[in-house]
Amino acid sequence: MKIKFFFAILCMLFLASCSSSRKTFTKKKNNVKILENPINKLPSVRQQQHVKKLEKGNKSLNKHTLQYIKKYAPLAVLEMHKYNIPASVTLAQGILESGNGRSQLASKSNNHFGIKCHTGWKGAKVYHDDDEKGECFRKYKYVQSSYKDHSEFLSGRRRYASLFKLRKSDYKGWAKGLKKAGYATDKKYPKKLIKIIEEYKLYEFDKFREKDLKKLKKETNKKQTKTAINSKKSTQEFYKVKKGDTLYSIARKFNTTVAIIKKVNALTTNSLSIGQQLVIN
Repeated sequence: MKIKFFFAILCMLFLASCSSSRKTFTKKKNNVKILENPINKLPSVRQQQHVKKLEKGNKSLNKHTLQYIKKYAPLAVLEMHKYNIPASVTLAQGILESGNGRSQLASKSNNHFGIKCHTGWKGAKVYHDDDEKGECFRKYKYVQSSYKDHSEFLSGRRRYASLFKLRKSDYKGWAKGLKKAGYATDKKYPKKLIKIIEEYKLYEFDKFREKDLKKLKKETNKKQTKTAINSKKSTQEFYKVKKGDTLYSIARKFNTTVAIIKKVNALTTNSLSIGQQLVIN
């Protein structure tokens, strides 16, 4: 009996030592904070022309929605090429969730998609009444950051994974899928998104390919360069050489130097002729 008791104590001691040597694992929290860098120049996606066509066809369209499209369509297209989310869906969500960028949450916090803090959010916060009183929402420095975070929010969560199997042109599938995955509690959410997309023909932005963007960017740069040259020409002064004029006297008259006049007019000598046209910067 004593032997059995002694053996039992040994077993207990052995098990205790084993359990104390086991490693304990703690689940790491996913800390979420996006890097906020403003985009100074957005490429054109012909949004101005798009809005003009809409205005011609329907004068009753919401002017604030049209302004929103003009301003943020390029962002939606850029995000589409990075994350494969249809630009039409992103734009429609931005329009609906932010009230055309005019809601309190959008205007004060640059949050255009109503994204709440959720577990692990380490960025700036703001408290706002929504489904419940004083809910925590994400706050951004720039609207571009809100668009980026929206893309990362959808692409980084399993519940939205099935949406990325859909074609970019399937905006209806995306609208229904967002509601099904729990993005919004409103039962009419898909219908509202689809109505905005179809009423403002936002599906046209889904057709923009990356090479189209590059081509448009080149065209935009050429136009900007041409405008800059024309602007420079319009600010240039011209002077017609008169009898008795010298480069020195002309330079003094226009508060410049002989060297600059010679450089601008490609002159190799100081000789002038009466009636000669000089460009004065």
